[in-house]
Amino acid sequence: MPLKIIHVFRAPIGGLFRHVLDLVDGQVARGHRVGIIADSMTGGERADEIFAALAPKLSLGLTRIPMRRPLNPTDLSATRHVARRINETNADVIHGHGAKGGAYARLAFPRNQVLRAYTPHGGSLLLNHDNLSGRMYLMLEKMLLARRALYLFESAYSGDIFREKIGTPNGMVRVIHNGVSTNEFEPVAPARDATDLVFMGEFRAVKGINILIDAIALLHVRDRKVTATLVGSGPDEAELSAHVERLSLQDSVRLMPAMPARHVLTLGKVMVIPSFAESLPYVVLETAAAGMPLITTNVGGIPEIYGPLSDALVPPGNVEALADAIERTLANPAAAAKLAQDLRARVAASFSQDGMVDGVLSAYRQALGDTSAATSHALVQRR
Repeated sequence: MPLKIIHVFRAPIGGLFRHVLDLVDGQVARGHRVGIIADSMTGGERADEIFAALAPKLSLGLTRIPMRRPLNPTDLSATRHVARRINETNADVIHGHGAKGGAYARLAFPRNQVLRAYTPHGGSLLLNHDNLSGRMYLMLEKMLLARRALYLFESAYSGDIFREKIGTPNGMVRVIHNGVSTNEFEPVAPARDATDLVFMGEFRAVKGINILIDAIALLHVRDRKVTATLVGSGPDEAELSAHVERLSLQDSVRLMPAMPARHVLTLGKVMVIPSFAESLPYVVLETAAAGMPLITTNVGGIPEIYGPLSDALVPPGNVEALADAIERTLANPAAAAKLAQDLRARVAASFSQDGMVDGVLSAYRQALGDTSAATSHALVQRR
């Protein structure tokens, strides 16, 4: 029997947006009726274009309303809007993504019975108790545990961190890895003006981009004139540009706006993702699927992607270790290509988009029909 599913999330950017789009496409293709509630203030023209193309598939509609990242009085109206959409559509599932989407999904009080599902996507999991802001948001997450829900984690790491920082989820828990589609396994060829390295992601501190810039500067000191393209957008864009200038790397490092991942992969010969924290990043899966050499850090769920290849991961925040890894990779393209092909085979075997969609739908079905879910806290479906 088809389900009526509404996805709610704040920012239509990055891996969270990709995850929701993949779920929506897969759920619609399997005959379910789907709707979306998203922020109206972020995403820019690219999000507008994507939503315009997607809207005809959304039989439960698309609404965009203001959703601010910090706590804000508009959160009350947003929560009421979610409840109203549930009532209007008689939805079976309200699936919140990220801290804000998850809060709205769990706080809404519709007249209709609905399954509440929550995928954290990092969000509050990146915060800590060592500062006031972090303590406040983690406390709010802990309070929301009172609202029973289906918890869907992208990685076993995220599930473990959630329990460590917030507590034991009140409801059924599943770990369902992100996945990529079959067409993403087509190889990509570097553009004629491709730089040695390329980065793709949000321009913010947790992504470790300053560490990459410092590593490039160190390689220049070693007389290895490495070039790089940094692709994305975010709050730290001006600071990153200034950092490049401070190190006199303007001729070697270029910043470019966000664009489709497959095009980004052509802009460099080696992808570098120097993050301090991640859940299960799509950029790693996308790069691996394309068979492109990749350098990334030993954080979050990335070791779950690499598995037995995890010795190749770099410690986060270590400029010298990152510079050494870049130098080794560029100096030995055959070894880099071998590692890339081994990682590609692992992703093909264990991280499929179809598997992700089917896993989420199976979890919905089980939670809707399992009256004993409140006592089920085991992380299952680990790959």
